[in-house]
Amino acid sequence: MTCFIQLHVITSYPPSNLNRDDLGRPKTALVGGVTRLRISSQSLKRAWRTAASFKQALDGHVGVRTKEMGRKVFEDLTKGGVAESDARAWARKIAGCFGKLRAGDGFDIEQLAHFGPEEQEAIRELVNKLIASKSEPTDEDLRLLRAPVAAADIAMFGRMLAAAPAFNVEAAAQVAHAFTVHRASAEDDYFTAVDDLNRGDEDAGAGHIGEAAFGAGVYYLYVCINRDLLDSNLGGDTSLRNRALAALIEAIAKVSPTGKQASFASRAYASYMLAEKGSQQPRSLSLAFVKPIAGDDVIGQSIRVLNEKLENMDKVYGACADERKFFNAETGEGTLAELIAFAQADCGK
Repeated sequence: MTCFIQLHVITSYPPSNLNRDDLGRPKTALVGGVTRLRISSQSLKRAWRTAASFKQALDGHVGVRTKEMGRKVFEDLTKGGVAESDARAWARKIAGCFGKLRAGDGFDIEQLAHFGPEEQEAIRELVNKLIASKSEPTDEDLRLLRAPVAAADIAMFGRMLAAAPAFNVEAAAQVAHAFTVHRASAEDDYFTAVDDLNRGDEDAGAGHIGEAAFGAGVYYLYVCINRDLLDSNLGGDTSLRNRALAALIEAIAKVSPTGKQASFASRAYASYMLAEKGSQQPRSLSLAFVKPIAGDDVIGQSIRVLNEKLENMDKVYGACADERKFFNAETGEGTLAELIAFAQADCGK
């Protein structure tokens, strides 16, 4: 049976604009008929996988997303003495393995591709081979670029290349959009800036006037990790799987999206995290917040409502998980380290 790790997270962000829409305002969603602030899963995942702590914990097992790998291959080939015309043709062949090339004679692919460290090394080895042999890559050379996945971020968050399905990896971690547990909407900050060289002799006005949108709130986030799929994606490397779980859970608890951080310094740790483990069909507890939380104890009430919904779901469907572990930074119960160890242990342990 598949072992699932489900995470339910409550985090309070002060005034911020962590994830902007096309107008530069905080993203929103209608939940339960009222407006909530929202942080997209794409924003959260990028913040986690690019965090210094995540990269350090998974050193050597984090990939890079780019459209420009072909351009780098071309530059390396020409630096190695390959004729420009050959380098251009060979770089396009290599880049074309990972997606459809953009129109024209360039090297960029249309879709961002996530390259694992093992694939980057395979490309480097092929480039060195082409420089030495001065001959174009064979079909066998290009097939060898599909190295086994050792990038933990690709194993967790997946990879989808429509033009190169052989390189696709199914995501082991599903991440919901975070939304405020209460009614919330964006506000506008009217601000001015002073010209330091203006002494006010002729013009005492501001040197600049502007507006910036922001919002504050307590957010609920749901993450579901298929631990068996994570094992499979990482080739059965249990040690790497455990490192990946630890890095991901720590990032979920500690890392904030980077949007407008210089203006708001809206960094926050999770106030509450509940982990569930078992083979039962996963389910979010977002239903707990369809009715918006109100009052002056939003975090405490959110935790109570979340657990009430969990208990009621268990009453109706039977136990929705075999085991649970939580930490509560409001009451000082549990620890992040204990929750990580719980997620790493085998199901039933």
